[in-house]
Amino acid sequence: MSSTPKEGLADAGLPEDGFRGGEGRQEQLGAERLLEAELIDAEEDLTPSPPVAAARRQLRTHPVLLLVGIVLASLNMRAALAGVSPVLGEISDDFGMTSTVSSLVTTIPLIFMGLVSPLAPKLARRWGTEAVLFGALILLAGGIALRIAPPLVTLFAGCAVVGSGIALLNVLMPGLIKRDFPEKAAGMTALYSTAMILGATVSAAVAVPLEHALGGWRGSLVSWALLAAVAAVAWLPQAFLSRRGTPHGSAAATPSGTEAGSGKGHGSQEAGGDAAAPRLMRSALAWQITLFMGSQSLIAYVTVAWMPTIFTDHGMSKASAGLVFAFSNLLQMGGSFIVPTLAGRMRRQRLLCAVTALLMAVAISGLLVAPVSGAWLWAALLGLGQGGALGIALTLMVLRSGDAHTAARLSGMAQTWGYLLAAAGPLALGAVHQVTGGWTVPIVLLLCVCAGLVLLGLGAGRDRRIGEPAAG
Repeated sequence: MSSTPKEGLADAGLPEDGFRGGEGRQEQLGAERLLEAELIDAEEDLTPSPPVAAARRQLRTHPVLLLVGIVLASLNMRAALAGVSPVLGEISDDFGMTSTVSSLVTTIPLIFMGLVSPLAPKLARRWGTEAVLFGALILLAGGIALRIAPPLVTLFAGCAVVGSGIALLNVLMPGLIKRDFPEKAAGMTALYSTAMILGATVSAAVAVPLEHALGGWRGSLVSWALLAAVAAVAWLPQAFLSRRGTPHGSAAATPSGTEAGSGKGHGSQEAGGDAAAPRLMRSALAWQITLFMGSQSLIAYVTVAWMPTIFTDHGMSKASAGLVFAFSNLLQMGGSFIVPTLAGRMRRQRLLCAVTALLMAVAISGLLVAPVSGAWLWAALLGLGQGGALGIALTLMVLRSGDAHTAARLSGMAQTWGYLLAAAGPLALGAVHQVTGGWTVPIVLLLCVCAGLVLLGLGAGRDRRIGEPAAG
């Protein structure tokens, strides 16, 4: 984490020109190198204190401990959300909630994922990545348990805690993988992504069976607190060992590449302390990528919130709806690997952006025409489209950045504003469903988001980089 942007590219196996533009433009990226580059390090500009650096070298001599911790944490990153939608109807009936109010079960975690994401690098600087990841898993387990308490307010409070824990995991896990497995970053990225999608798939598939086996929706939801607790136990020795030898009150890391006493760091560059750093908030391209990330997340979390309900409202059983939803989650794995691989071999990604949006649009249209008889087909197309859209959103952060530092800042911007945008989706469509009494208007609105995704992709997919003029 002490690497400069140029060194960070070398760590990922990328030449400096692989990020930079200029006359030569970027060279095409192979699948493995692109997977490595997608590990955007939220702590790019931090140097660990000597005791923390020594402790991490010691921890790397036991890679099995790190590997187990990464897999267990990754399994938890979507499971707590995906397991809610198959039993959302029972939750709503239990509390007497309307569609608008019940959508908050999905909306609140997204809001806190957006709000807490910017805090992750600051917390890691103060306490260390390992300790923050341990704390995130404790938060996640506590939030999952809090959601089942009888008062309605604790359901929503638990959702906020769950979103906060996931936000910390989202931001810090990629950088930790890049730091601790520099020679196997591509393989570890694949493992991390697979575990994350597998956790969501299994959670959705077993939500209804667990509800039947454990006496209701509360038993189904709280069961995932056990997985989070097991993951926290795996991170406890790492959190403890990484801080051993650090004086009480001392920070785990300090800003790197700054002049003594200047006070310049990551935050000052965004504010204008570094004239060479692109001003992301003033970059149309940065906003196109951010809104692309947010729009595809909006579609994804609307389906997380409402897809099983749409099926059950048209006569499908709860168990079957959960399996179809799980199948859609599983196929995201294919899109998330295939599309970035293709994107890395192309100078312009506009066609890929349009194709992923079209796949989702066809699937969503199918929910209007034949929601039950074509459910498995729509789930397959939606899963491939959503996985591809997420994969290309992450890829664009790399390909459109001039250096690793800009990529890290762009990732933070896209996650913060993207999740806040996505949070509006489940709430808005739940309200429209409540007002109209059906799913036709909400689905048409979702198709409008797909159309907007195409337009954003046409802008973000151009062969240019942030801070550069358009390349014709």
